[in-house]
Amino acid sequence: MTPKGITQSFELPDGRLVTIETGKLAKQADGAVVVTVGKTMLLATVVSNKEAKEDVDFMPLSVDYKEKYASTGKFPGGFFKREGRPSDYEVLISRLIDRALRPLFPDDYHAETQVVIYLISGDNNVPPDAFSALAASAALAVSDIPFHGPISEVRVARINGEFVINPDFEALATADLDLMVAATMENIMMVEGESKEVSEAVMLEALKIAHDAIKVQCQAQLDLAAKIEKANPKRVYCHEKNDEDLRAAVTAFAYQPCYELALRGNPNKHERSEAFEAVREQFIETLPEEEREAKKSLVKKYFHDVEKKAVRDAILNDRIRLDGRKMNEIRPIWCEVDYLPSAHGSAVFTRGETQSLVTVTLGSKMDEQTIDGAVVMGTSNFFLHYNFPSFSTGEARPNRGVGRREVGHGNLAERALKPMIPTGEENPYTIRVVSDILESNGSSSMASVCGGTLALMDAGVKIQKPVAGIAMGLISDGRDGKFAVLSDILGDEDHLGDMDFKVTGTKDGITACQMDIKVDGLTYEVLEIALEQARQGRLHILGEMAKAITEPRADYKDFVPRIEKMIIDKEFIGAVIGPGGKIIQEMQRETNTVIVIEEKGNFGIIDIVSANKESIEMAKARIRAIVAVPEVGETYLGTVKSIMPFGAFVEILPGKDGLLHISEIEWKRLDTVEGILKVGDKLKVKLIGVDAKTNKIKLSRRVLLPKPEGYQEEKPSEGRPEGRSEHRSDHRPDRRHDNRNDNRPPRNRDRN
Repeated sequence: MTPKGITQSFELPDGRLVTIETGKLAKQADGAVVVTVGKTMLLATVVSNKEAKEDVDFMPLSVDYKEKYASTGKFPGGFFKREGRPSDYEVLISRLIDRALRPLFPDDYHAETQVVIYLISGDNNVPPDAFSALAASAALAVSDIPFHGPISEVRVARINGEFVINPDFEALATADLDLMVAATMENIMMVEGESKEVSEAVMLEALKIAHDAIKVQCQAQLDLAAKIEKANPKRVYCHEKNDEDLRAAVTAFAYQPCYELALRGNPNKHERSEAFEAVREQFIETLPEEEREAKKSLVKKYFHDVEKKAVRDAILNDRIRLDGRKMNEIRPIWCEVDYLPSAHGSAVFTRGETQSLVTVTLGSKMDEQTIDGAVVMGTSNFFLHYNFPSFSTGEARPNRGVGRREVGHGNLAERALKPMIPTGEENPYTIRVVSDILESNGSSSMASVCGGTLALMDAGVKIQKPVAGIAMGLISDGRDGKFAVLSDILGDEDHLGDMDFKVTGTKDGITACQMDIKVDGLTYEVLEIALEQARQGRLHILGEMAKAITEPRADYKDFVPRIEKMIIDKEFIGAVIGPGGKIIQEMQRETNTVIVIEEKGNFGIIDIVSANKESIEMAKARIRAIVAVPEVGETYLGTVKSIMPFGAFVEILPGKDGLLHISEIEWKRLDTVEGILKVGDKLKVKLIGVDAKTNKIKLSRRVLLPKPEGYQEEKPSEGRPEGRSEHRSDHRPDRRHDNRNDNRPPRNRDRN
């Protein structure tokens, strides 16, 4: 008997019905739901161990979003034809969900927890990312896992001046604002998105509209959970062992020294860290020697809490930051462009102890990135890669490929710069930007944005406006309402603070943002202050960047490959490519170019790529010759391709031959072509006619030669008869004079 699931539904603002169902699939998981919107279905499961591992004092949460290709009736690419490692798109959605869920687990809950979301049915016009966090949160809501939710996530876009919740792909293509917002019933938790230079006021309005829609979705989860016996109450757990006497001793010993260290304002990260560690070691020295090793891990935990409180209190009470700056002060900046002589574009951007070395490489259409997902497909001609090696923080650890953090930070920087990248005819290139972080002490993704702008201008890419980025922080005290908004935060301020709000933009508006909030009760007033402070900081940074370069290079560097476009009629694409690619390959080899052809509508769009202008002109000439249409009366330099008793066939354009009849070679009568022409000879000929029925081309050489004085044309009876078979297209002997056939009856063509 088919089990009947328990469901709860709600409507989106546009009237679409969203259904959450539990109790039918994946029942051995601690929580499982299926979220359905039209043809799109997401299965979310959550499992959490009953006990935490020993000495684990953090939340070991993993979130994995995975698209099944069968969900949209597709095969996976590659040799194995099965789903493999997560795509960047899947990693980014996983991060969006993770960042929204993680802050809402209890601080003392340390059991390993795994959230998995599968796209099991997809609609190619419905973005599944807008519903994935809803599915994950609903799975937690119907489980017995402790969680201070529910949360949900929506996409809010501004399309033709109107805000739309969870638009489809087609509508989203015209949006000038695209934000993903996650929130609880009370508070916004996470924001990420891009925009086309919108104002801070528009950004705030979008957040409010998104939150209103999220409240409806959170209520639906609460209503569903109320129907599930397992979800009420949540499980009882004990994942921490504490020593309150030791906690009090650490606090009494360390708070004041930590407070004083915070007030000193040391800009050197390593010296600052060593000073705090010295206080901790001094406390450990006060313990009986036999107890030190056993209590060391707890001392580290309690000292971290004391250090955090002391630093936060120093900022709130004395308005002094760890490195001595004011709340809105930006760290010292220096920039340099054209640092790498062989790169197409390069820049070094350094802000305080954070440094990014950025390169730009310009390529052809063949270098485009192919996107082949279950739902999202296509190509991209602009992408940014972010690398974070261990030496950037002075650590020695294995560097095992690209991590999720690197994918996320690179995506944010890419979204920040993309609105300013020229499109269409203004940018014939595929552009790859790479940011290698050489030093890191906070805001490395924002350094990538600034360095990326400088490197693009150094490469000669005609970006519309320079883009800068800044990371904002927040220290707040919910008890008395005190708060401090921090500009250009350090890594420690990010770790010890309540908010990490990254904002990028031009002098005229915001191009991207990313916000993670770690506390409840963040008001729109605080967000408004943070956005305005970020705008002022962004303008300051743009001013510092202008000291290195103010506008893109007038031209690309000498060694950068040039790309010139040609447009031909669709019917000539095959002729340019040739059988098996023979002609285009030969053309590329002989002209030392790269030639890319793409069919668009009724035309073929050709990109010719080479660092040598002469090579490009040679290739263009070859292509023009191929697509040229022979014209009667025009003169051509042809090549003799074959010799016949009645004349020669001459190639006047690539792939286009014409007959040079023996009577049209010279003004005098010739009995044979041998000795006059041979295969491979180059000669000028004139196109004198095209057969109306067969389209055969007739050529003449003699009309280009001086006519002998007193020359008279031979009459047909005196010379060769008119209409000789040499003009026949099959070149066979004329059988009208073959006596062997004179008395034979006509062949019966139907007898077989």
